[in-house]
Amino acid sequence: MAKVAFIGLGVMGFPMAGHLLAKGHEVTVYNRNPARATEWVAQHGGNSAATPALAAHGADFVMTCVGNDDDLRSVCLGDSGALAGMAAGAVLVDHTTVSAQVTRELAAVAAGLGVEFVDAPVSGGQAGAENGVLSVMCGGDAKAFASAEPVIAAYARICRLLGESGAGQLAKMMNQICIAGLVQGLAEALAFGQKAGLDGRAVVEVISQGAAGSWQMQNRHANMLDGKFDYGFAVDWMRKDLGICLATANDIGASLPITALIDQFYKDVQLAGGARWDTSSLITRLTKG
Repeated sequence: MAKVAFIGLGVMGFPMAGHLLAKGHEVTVYNRNPARATEWVAQHGGNSAATPALAAHGADFVMTCVGNDDDLRSVCLGDSGALAGMAAGAVLVDHTTVSAQVTRELAAVAAGLGVEFVDAPVSGGQAGAENGVLSVMCGGDAKAFASAEPVIAAYARICRLLGESGAGQLAKMMNQICIAGLVQGLAEALAFGQKAGLDGRAVVEVISQGAAGSWQMQNRHANMLDGKFDYGFAVDWMRKDLGICLATANDIGASLPITALIDQFYKDVQLAGGARWDTSSLITRLTKG
């Protein structure tokens, strides 16, 4: 069992840290809103700390799961950042979805301190985090990954090293590109079915067993049909992720025409007041009026 610090207790980090404690690891948490850390300790046990550095002090592994590039820098760097509290030989595992650029930046800083760094963004959403069945895409040194993988296993169904530092984030971009297209396709199909007078649930029961089937179809068709978008991954966060995808595509010379279009569809949802709706709210563009 390891001594672990977990930094960031949002809808993903809160249950992920809980799984670590349930597996017998010694866990100290930090959250920028301390009330959330207090809530976590009351529910799970373990300890909380006033700063990332204090949480990371003496830890074998430090897990971060925050919002964006700037959030990640703020909890990792500086006198109160996690790296200031980590000893040489410890491993920093970042579960945030961020740019490969900031990943490589922090990996370089960590290396200068003798700290290992693994970028390890996750897929599976809130339900995957709560049930401990996330897919984890990793980049970094093979030795660091090998030491971190048994700890990550507390909340992972699959965890793979896909290349050097930044590879995990690039894989997560591929994941988000796929999801954007799948959600839009599902939204169009369901809206089409409504216009045609078909029972969407009955149709999905049939076509989900064939070549059209997907996780999105299985898990999101019902709330699309019911017009309920109060759970799952928020539109604001999806646009953040797609922005990273599009910027990276521009840097490497990749073409993402469909992703760029769907990003603008999500902008429409934001402007309609759906910034905090989950991503299946794309259907609202097709069914309004």
